[in-house]
Amino acid sequence: MLNGEFLSRESEHAGAARFSHRGGQAQSRRDLTLALALTGGFCLVEVAGGIFTNSLALLADAGHMFADVAALGVSLFALQLSQLPPSDTKTFGYHRVEILAAFINGLLLWLIVGLIFHDAYQRLSTPPTVKSGAMMGIATVGLGVNLLCMRVLRHSQAESLNVRAAFVHVLGDALGSVGAMLAGAVMLVSGWYLIDPLVSVGIATLILFSSWSVVRESVEILMQGTPREMQLADIEHCLRCIDGVREVHDLHVWTLTSGRYLLSVHLVTGDEAIRGPIITAAQIQLRDRFGIDHTTVQVDRENECSEEFRGH
Repeated sequence: MLNGEFLSRESEHAGAARFSHRGGQAQSRRDLTLALALTGGFCLVEVAGGIFTNSLALLADAGHMFADVAALGVSLFALQLSQLPPSDTKTFGYHRVEILAAFINGLLLWLIVGLIFHDAYQRLSTPPTVKSGAMMGIATVGLGVNLLCMRVLRHSQAESLNVRAAFVHVLGDALGSVGAMLAGAVMLVSGWYLIDPLVSVGIATLILFSSWSVVRESVEILMQGTPREMQLADIEHCLRCIDGVREVHDLHVWTLTSGRYLLSVHLVTGDEAIRGPIITAAQIQLRDRFGIDHTTVQVDRENECSEEFRGH
C-alpha cells in the first residue's frame, strides 16, 4: 500500500513539475520574443549612428547589440526545440539544447570582446574625430532600449541559464551604452578623443567578466557535474539516515537543464523485505529536501555486494 500511495504522489508531483516547467518556458518564450523585437529594431539605428558619428564606442555597442539579436534568436530557437518530445534516440528529449545555446552565446560574447580589443588597439595610436553630440543621443536611446529588455527578461533569467545568457548580452549592451554616453560627454567638453577607444576596452572587459559565469556553468552542466547548489556529502548523509540503509555507493547527481536534476545511487541494506520502503523513503527525501524529482535508486542486500563494488 505504501508503494502504491507513493507512486500516486510521485505521479502528481511529476505532473505538477512538468506543468510548472512548461509554464516557465512559455513565459521565457514571450520575454525573449519581445526582447528580440526591441533589440533588433534598435540595432539598425545604432549601426547607422555609429557609422555617422565615427565612434568606436558606439560601433562596439552596435556590434554587441547585433550579437544580442543573434543570441536572443538562438535562445528562442533553443527554447522552442527543447519542447520537442523524447524519442528513441533522445530519451531525455531536447532539454540540453538550452544549455548548448547558453554556451554558444557565452563564446559569442568572447568573440565580440576580441574584436573590440582589436579595433581599440588600432585607434589608440591615432584616435579619430567623433561627433560626440549625436553619439550621446543615440547611446541614450540605446540605454533605454537595453533597460527595457532587461526588465522584460528579469524574471525568466532567474529560471533558465539559456535566458540568463541572453540577459548578460543585454546587460553588456547597457554597459556599452553608458560607456558611450560618458565618452561622448568627455569628448564634447574637452575634445579628448582618446577616451573613445579607452571606454571600448572598459566595456569589453566588463562583458568578459559578466559572461564568465554563464560559460562556466554551461560547461559544468554539459560535463554532468554536480550542481553547484548541492553537496554530495549532504545528500549521502540524508540517504544514510533512512532506516535500514547501511551503505551508500555510486552516488551521482547532475543537471538535465536549468532547474531539473537527476540522480542515481546504490543503497545497501541487510534486510530483503524492506527494499520497497527504502526506495520510497529515498525518493521522497530527495524530492522534498533537494528538489530532485527524477531518481534511479537501486537497493542491494549486503551480501550481494562484491568486494570490487565496495571499493567505489
